[in-house]
Parts: sequence; C-alpha cells; structure tokens
Amino acid sequence: MERVLKINKLTKKFGRLCAVNELELEVMKGQVFGILGPNGSGKTTTLGMLMGVILPTSGDYSWMGEPPTHTIRRKIGAVLEHPIFYPYLSGQKNLELMAIIKQAPVENIPKVLDLVGLTDRKEDKYKNYSLGMKQRLAIATALVNDPIVLILDEPTNGLDPMGIAQIRDIIKKIALSGKTIILASHLLDEVEKICTHFAILMKGNKVYDGAMGDISRSEEVVTITAPQENVGTYLEKFKGTISVQKDDHNYLVKLKPGFSSDELNRFLVENGVFVSQLSTKKKSLEKQFLEILAENK
Repeated sequence: MERVLKINKLTKKFGRLCAVNELELEVMKGQVFGILGPNGSGKTTTLGMLMGVILPTSGDYSWMGEPPTHTIRRKIGAVLEHPIFYPYLSGQKNLELMAIIKQAPVENIPKVLDLVGLTDRKEDKYKNYSLGMKQRLAIATALVNDPIVLILDEPTNGLDPMGIAQIRDIIKKIALSGKTIILASHLLDEVEKICTHFAILMKGNKVYDGAMGDISRSEEVVTITAPQENVGTYLEKFKGTISVQKDDHNYLVKLKPGFSSDELNRFLVENGVFVSQLSTKKKSLEKQFLEILAENK
C-alpha cells in the first residue's frame, strides 16, 4: 500500500511538559486512522504539528514521501478548530470566499455542499445554522480544494446523537471516495464504527497502534450450555481453548485469537457433543482501550 504519512520520533515540549514524546506512526492511503486518547494525551498537539501550526521540538514527518512544504499542505484539508465564518453571509458565500483563499475552483462547491448535506440550506445565513450544520460546513471548507488527506480534530464534539450520526455518515462517504482520513477523538464508539486503524496516546506517548480488525480477532469468550457430563473434557481438548470455567450449568470458554465459536461448535458436534445454547462475546474497543490505559499508568 502507498504510504501517505510517516512520523519519525516527533516530539513537542512546552517547557517541562512533554506533550508528544518521540511519536512514530504510519498512515497508508485509503485508511481512516483514529488517534485516541484522554484529554491531555497529545492528540491535538500532534495534529497541529502535522498541519504546521505548531513547531515540533524534535523529530520529523513526511507527507506522500515528501517533507511538509506549503505545496504539499495544499493537498491536505483540515478542521482543527471551528473556522471563522462570516455570520451574515450564507453558507454558499462563505464557501466561495474559502475557495478564493485556497485558490480552489468554485465548481467544487456544489459537490461538497451535497456531500455534507447542506445543498438545501446553502442560501441560509451562517448565524442561523445549528451546531451540527456549522460543523458540516467546516468539513465542506476542508474539502473545497479536493484534498488527498482530510484531518479532523474531535469532529463530533458537542453534537447531539443525530448530529453525531450525520458526521459519521459524512466521514464514511468521504472515505468511500478514496481519501485518507486522520481524526482525533475520545469517543470510542464512534472510532470503532468509522476507523479502519487506530493509535492510542497517553501523556504524549503512543501505547498502541493497529488495525480495527485486530479487535474482532482478539480473545472471544463463549458461553455454552450442554446436558452431557463430559462436555468440559472436550472443551479443554479443543486446540483454540485458552481456559474453561464452569458456572452453574454453563461453561465459559476463552478462545485464542483467530479461533471462533463456529469452529468450537463444529469440534463438539464431530465428537458427539450437542449444545443447547451457545453465545459469544468479543472484546470491544472500549474494553481494550481501558486495559491499555491501565497497563500504562
């Protein structure tokens, strides 16, 4: 895969405070990459350095294999804070001004308005927009120059559930168009629904990074109810079993990563053991996130 972003030992210190400590990351083309972490973990500082608004203390990074020049940054759209819009101008007029500033074709405006769902409200004044509409217009400004990469800092912050769902759908549409997306968030559920890959920062240090799919391949716990007395013996014989616990009439089986409840059930049937009930539970991003933070306190 083509590498879009390479971060090498990127560090930012504010006096004694080390906001980002020797961060190393890679983002590949087409990924939706989430940067997770509690408040003060260094997410926003990292994005600020990547966009050139914060000067790194040490380390470096490259976009598309090139150093971060003004020309390269024109290929990147970003919403780090709410852009300054003219409240008495319409959404359309605000976008036209942004297109002029970015030297982007005004012909791009109808497409981005449609993408963020503001075509029907484009003539309304900005001051009459809801918070969700303002955030969607901000995303539209980041897309007006048709960037290769889109950077979003807490894109659903402060929105109600409907607004969060709308932003989520917009991000998915943008990703389907082939753009690479990098977003910072503390909303684990949203990241799990949107991102293909993620990293976790804590006190400026990267404590984890990997594919979202790795979570689905993590340990799976299967609850089994079976009438046979010897079911526990066969559960322990299964090659994918880590441990077996008996809980009243149920068995709790922890499976190794890469093994599924379907394989376990097939193994039992092949050995003449038939279950009356089988349910599975996989580790969520929230649980993995909290475990990682606990390990790195």
